Amino acid sequence: MNLRRLWAVARKEFIHIVRDWRSLIMAIAIPVILVLLFGYALTMDLKDVPTVVWDQSRTTRSRDFLSLVQGSPYFALKGYYDNYRQLQQDLDSGKAMIAMVIPHDFAEGVMSGRPVTVQVVADGSDANTARLALSYAVSLGMIYSQQVTIKQVALQGSGSRIVPVELVPRVWYNADLRSQNTIVPGIIAVVMVVVASMLTSITVAKEWELGTMEQLISTPVRVPELVTGKVIPYFVIGMLDVAVAAAMGQWLFDVPLRGSPGLLFGVSAVFLVGALFYGMLLSIGLKTQVLANQAALISGFLPALMLSGFVFAIENMPAVIRVLTYIIPARYFIALLRGIYLKGVGLEVMWLNGLLLSIYALIMVVAAHRKLKLKLE
Repeated sequence: MNLRRLWAVARKEFIHIVRDWRSLIMAIAIPVILVLLFGYALTMDLKDVPTVVWDQSRTTRSRDFLSLVQGSPYFALKGYYDNYRQLQQDLDSGKAMIAMVIPHDFAEGVMSGRPVTVQVVADGSDANTARLALSYAVSLGMIYSQQVTIKQVALQGSGSRIVPVELVPRVWYNADLRSQNTIVPGIIAVVMVVVASMLTSITVAKEWELGTMEQLISTPVRVPELVTGKVIPYFVIGMLDVAVAAAMGQWLFDVPLRGSPGLLFGVSAVFLVGALFYGMLLSIGLKTQVLANQAALISGFLPALMLSGFVFAIENMPAVIRVLTYIIPARYFIALLRGIYLKGVGLEVMWLNGLLLSIYALIMVVAAHRKLKLKLE
């Protein structure tokens, strides 16, 4: 490989990028938009679920229970009614997602130690949120029941209450259980797929459409110099986008980076190389910019978004889809990013993910070179 010819191709591509300032701005703006969009809009945390109540008891005991609900960060009491019709209207209109009905005998049951049933109605049109809200409502009921039992034992003076088994949960790596801490590292992978595969997918295709590929073929430039030279400018842009996404994640969303920044940029560079040469492979094979760009969107961005574990847990997917995820390189990259960000571990623990990511990058480099070599012959 002649470094002079390599630099000439890279310089030519840099000039094209600078002249096409709209594409350059989009290459920088896309990461910013995606980080803001996913970071703020895509959240798995349950907070302030709109809740309406029908307190049939209207006693001190029922108000104590409702104060526990109101004091939690999960529920926000929006209305107090005295019939089912108004509860249903709020659920139907979307003003409320949870409705609670406290029975007439709530206080009597609590005082006498009898089981008391509080009805909780959830809007199941949003199944995940409804499931979480119901589980939190059950937990609040258990907490209230435990508080009442402790107070009654203390008043009766029958000694201290002995709990046979006490469960003390402890969360590692993401103690606050903030969804942004897991989403932001995944955004970096999505950003790189978008910038890499979609931008490089039009590079060689544009040469074919403009008729300049024949001129390149007639020059002494060889296949490795042409392919690598065209990738270099986008590699620089891609690494800049990684830095922008990482900085925004830390400053805007306070996502901790517990691991090595050098390792973060190292594995990002490996994944970026694979994504760039994948886009180059599409550009070489399809020859048209529109088709190559659409193919990059369907085969690169969508699998990285849906099948990598970024949004949906792979363990919850059907068996056939779980098998399919093993060929999605973003799966291994996101696992590496979350390990670096949240656990602070290195390749001594995640070496297999790093190895598979390197194999993917190598396969894409070789495939792109072989494909263009066939065209030049």
